[in-house]
Order: sequence, then structure tokens, then C-alpha cells
Amino acid sequence: MKAFILDAYKKNGALRLTDMPEPQMGANDVLVRIHATGLNPLDAKIRDGVFKLFLPYRPPFILGHDLAGTVVGVGDSVQQFRVGDEVYARPRDHRIGTFAEMIAVDAADLALKPKTLSMTQAASIPLVGLTAWQALVEVGQVKPGQNVFIQAGSGGVGSFAIQLAKHLGATVATTTSAANAELVKSLGADVVIDYRTQDFEQLLSGYDLVLNSQDDKTLAKSLTVLKPGGKLISISGPPDGAFAKSLRLNLFLRFVMWMLSRGLLKKARRRGIDYSFLFMRADGQQLGEITRLIEAGVIRPVIDGVFPFAQLAEALARVESGRARGKVVVSVP
Repeated sequence: MKAFILDAYKKNGALRLTDMPEPQMGANDVLVRIHATGLNPLDAKIRDGVFKLFLPYRPPFILGHDLAGTVVGVGDSVQQFRVGDEVYARPRDHRIGTFAEMIAVDAADLALKPKTLSMTQAASIPLVGLTAWQALVEVGQVKPGQNVFIQAGSGGVGSFAIQLAKHLGATVATTTSAANAELVKSLGADVVIDYRTQDFEQLLSGYDLVLNSQDDKTLAKSLTVLKPGGKLISISGPPDGAFAKSLRLNLFLRFVMWMLSRGLLKKARRRGIDYSFLFMRADGQQLGEITRLIEAGVIRPVIDGVFPFAQLAEALARVESGRARGKVVVSVP
């Protein structure tokens, strides 16, 4: 099969298109013929070596965290999927590899593709959908009437999270450029802040939850818009103790992560704010819940553009530019 592989960790390093053996299935696996893959900033960060500390992939390996495709084989223990099913997924860590024509995925990570979406539309959903679900439903437990601030509302995670938060009954504020204001309003944003000319710290207060996806400066400012007892959930760091423990890291690495986060944690505690770092995980059951929302018309995909497989490098560059509206998707021949 054709696949793009990473030969070595390197900032802005090139991926190489080559022939690779077809994946081998285990008893709990599903073999999927990939029709489209979504691209994420996570792919670039792994390529650059940012996450080597707790995701030590050994080059050469295939990158990619989103897929939509057709089942072509099932393991002996798999009962919920059949050959011919149209599925989508974010494969679990250490089993990524969607920049390829085929992949073997643990059945627990898969869900049936929404019938209302094309393959390219479906491939845009898994990672950002699961990130938003785990932040707002699982960790944040957003309730009707709450005020939620979602940063970067026109991005992949932001465009999904706005729609989910509105479905949960929240009043939603977001940041974006003036050019994207109408887009985020159409997704359900109630308060739209132009990050180029306005400071959200001066405009927002008494919020119940902030979903942070930006830099450390923005993360620190986010503390000031939350009310006591509010929740600050960050998908861009720093990691917290619970995350380090979940990875079963050794004591030294846990200490390193604690040092990275202790300043923020002190400030959060002084304000009575609950801080959580979220590194989303694969979950086919949650993806099934997302499927139902999509088929009910509650959430729609937001796609910046679709690139051919041969132009994956250009597609990843578009993601890294920070100018994409929604998700960038690559079709796989």
C-alpha cells in the first residue's frame, strides 16, 4: 500500500511517500480501506518531536489521526462491524497511521460513519469531535445556562466545540478574526471577539468554563475571566498531574510535568478554579454519540479544503499556517 512515512523527528521535516506492507490484523482489529484523512496540528507537533516525551514513536512510522473509510476485514473477536461498513475513527495512540491507503484499527475506536456525510466530511470529525466531547461533556459537564468561552472559534476544535456547547444549552463566547465572525455566529456563537483588535480579558467575566487552545499567555489570561469554581480546560498545555499519572510515567517525568504546570496551578487554586489538561483519547462509543448528533442536524462539519493524497505536504502546511477555517482534509485514492 502507499503511505507517507516520517523517517526522523525534525521540525518542519518532510514526509516520504513510499510502499509499505499492508497492516496485520489482531483478533480485536478492523482492517479499513481509507478514503479520506483529516489533518491536525497534532500531526505537525509529533513530526517535530514535541511529544516524544510521552508518545515515543520509533521512526520510520506513518503519521495521521483521522480516517473515514470502508471495512475490508475484521478480526476473529469483532462482532459489531462487517465487511463493507462505512466507518470513521481517531485510532488510539501508538496505533496511528492514517496517512496511508489502509490501517488496522482496534474495533473499540471505530464508529459507523454518519449517513449524512461524505467520506471527506466524515474524516474531518473524529479528533476534533472527540476533543470537544471530552472537554465539554466528560470533563466540563456543561449544563444549560452556563457561560462557556471557546478560543479560536473558526479552527477545527473551536468550530465543533461551539456547536456542541450550544447543543448543551450554554451561552458561548469565542475569539476569531473579523473575516470569520459570520462563520462562528452561524455555528452558534453568542459573543464574538476579534482577537486582533479586542482583548477578551477586558470583555468577559464570570464564565463557568474556558476551553483553551492557545499559548501560555492566553492560558494565564483565561484564569481572569472565570468565576470561582469555574473550570479551565486546556488542550495545549501545560500537562497536569492526572495526565502524567494516566501515562504511567516514571517519577522523574512526572516531576518535570509538575514543574511545567506548578505556576499555573498555584494561580488557579488561589482563584478557586479547577484546571485540567486534556490530551484527547480514541473512543468509538463517544464517536457514536457524535454520529447521532450529526445525523440529527445538530452539528455540521466545517471544512477549509480538500487536497489530493499526493499533496499531503501542502495540506499540512495549510494546517500549520493557522489560517484554516475548520478542518483540512486529504482524499486517498
